[in-house]
Amino acid sequence: LESNNIGWSWWPLKKIGVNNPLEIRSNPNYDALVKYLNKGGNKPKESNVYSGLMELAIYSRLEQTIIHRDVIDAMLRQPSSNETKPFKNHLIKIGSMIYAVDYDLGRNNIAYFDLDTADYHVSTKKRSAGNRGRIYRNDGVDIAKDSTEYERYYVNNIEKGEWLQYTVNVPKSDNFKLKMNIAAAHPNGRMTIIVDGKVIVKAVAVPETGSEKKFVPFEIKDVPLKKGTHKIRIVADEGGYNFSYIQFIK
Repeated sequence: LESNNIGWSWWPLKKIGVNNPLEIRSNPNYDALVKYLNKGGNKPKESNVYSGLMELAIYSRLEQTIIHRDVIDAMLRQPSSNETKPFKNHLIKIGSMIYAVDYDLGRNNIAYFDLDTADYHVSTKKRSAGNRGRIYRNDGVDIAKDSTEYERYYVNNIEKGEWLQYTVNVPKSDNFKLKMNIAAAHPNGRMTIIVDGKVIVKAVAVPETGSEKKFVPFEIKDVPLKKGTHKIRIVADEGGYNFSYIQFIK
């Protein structure tokens, strides 16, 4: 666009939501006001409305916002690069943990693969969801908030063929067990572990935990990692489970 002197614009720098560089945190009193204005019902107390608006004003300050580095990366780097970058620095040793939502930065089918990546209804005339949870990240991966832990998230709505990639740094070669924290209402899930393009564990069964919100860890043995940087890919051969974290144990 710039080479043809055509201007372009983006969403506001700051707003409520994950699809912009800086997210303003909402609060229950403000949410109640918005619900009342849009849908009616019980009128909020004036004191609650004032409190909600003042809290929102405080959270709109730059230092109080949530920085969405995935949005910035998607705008500035990904259009001209097929490379992935770590979302967080994953230093792997005994006891280290990687949260499922902290997969690499990059395009769909490069840093992750999701069957429903975004809402392109303007072009396709058909609405789709992208990140159905509309929380934490603005990629196509579906993310939900864990109601039992503060500011903790997990990947949900995992479908057959989808995968997540994590770039990790290993300071010392070792043979690990992977503790995979998952929730599954049915015993149909299957998971493959790939390291640097090599299949390490093929289509291991994901056990049923009794509920899609009841997380229980299970172990995958014999995952050797040499000293250095590696790309670990978690592939859903069969979906139907939710994924919270990986822990590296002995």
